[in-house]
Amino acid sequence: MANAASASSATDLFDNLLPPAIATTPDAAREVNAIYQFKVTGEGGGEWSVDLSASGPKITKGVVPGANCTLELANSDLLGLMKNPALGMQLFMTGKLKVSGDPMLAMKLQKLFALIK
Repeated sequence: MANAASASSATDLFDNLLPPAIATTPDAAREVNAIYQFKVTGEGGGEWSVDLSASGPKITKGVVPGANCTLELANSDLLGLMKNPALGMQLFMTGKLKVSGDPMLAMKLQKLFALIK
């Protein structure tokens, strides 16, 4: 059974696992009510916009203007975060996770990743 922790890379997470999850549970995805921009470095990384607002949900490859919260981190750190959500604060405090925009929205990400079943 797939879940966020089973992602092999950011590309796998944003291109393969999340799109069907938000498509099957669009109302739950919209409850997050934010637009995220992910900038993931390293092999398997890339840039994605995740729209969980009332006009969403949808995931777009690349940078889309209007994100409420932008997260920048390495692919390996994203995978670690998927396996252990409590790692987020440690990554942030050590500078491995950069958050711009509304930092409180970063706390809501667990709702997004919980949609993958």
